[in-house]
Amino acid sequence: MRYQGRITQWKDEQGYGFITPNGDGETLFLHIKALRPRQPRPAGDELVTYELAHDAKGRPRAEAVEFVRGTGRKNTVNANRPGFWPLGMCSLFFVTLITAALSGKLPMTLLWLYAGSSIIAFGAYWIDKSAAREGRWRTQESTLHLLALIGGWPGALIAQRHLRHKSAKPSFQLLFWATVLLNCSALGFFLTPSGARALRSALAIA
Repeated sequence: MRYQGRITQWKDEQGYGFITPNGDGETLFLHIKALRPRQPRPAGDELVTYELAHDAKGRPRAEAVEFVRGTGRKNTVNANRPGFWPLGMCSLFFVTLITAALSGKLPMTLLWLYAGSSIIAFGAYWIDKSAAREGRWRTQESTLHLLALIGGWPGALIAQRHLRHKSAKPSFQLLFWATVLLNCSALGFFLTPSGARALRSALAIA
């Protein structure tokens, strides 16, 4: 038998939430794995149908969950779209880096540092997202911020929007954009004559 209710709580980073049945009955636990195939990822406040089940302790939970057509699904799909601006911003940034490297204003090593750090940062976000869903050991936020600070912020930004991870936590976002500002300020310094000399000296020593 199928029932109908509304997703009244949703914690996207953890991959679970709660459904309030029609008639304001007892809330049901909803895990992301309980969604039927090809269903969009919830954003909260969607009307759904589900089958009633119980966990090992007898607590009610939802299974075989489907969105009700025309009642929140469109908003959920739109919420899941990462948008083009993160990719556009990062593309513009790398075009600027490549231009500076080819013109001799920046060493090519710095370009590879940004590219490598971005790939690693994206991977770190993906691993942390998977760990959050499965209840495994999480990557420390300080590690994610460090990766952004050393040049991985483009990959981190794309991961936040594409994976919808850490993008809705204000305290994390505040620190993240602070690392972006610090990194870009350092890059701006390296584009000055004195900064370029300091950077090349540091790379030569390394």
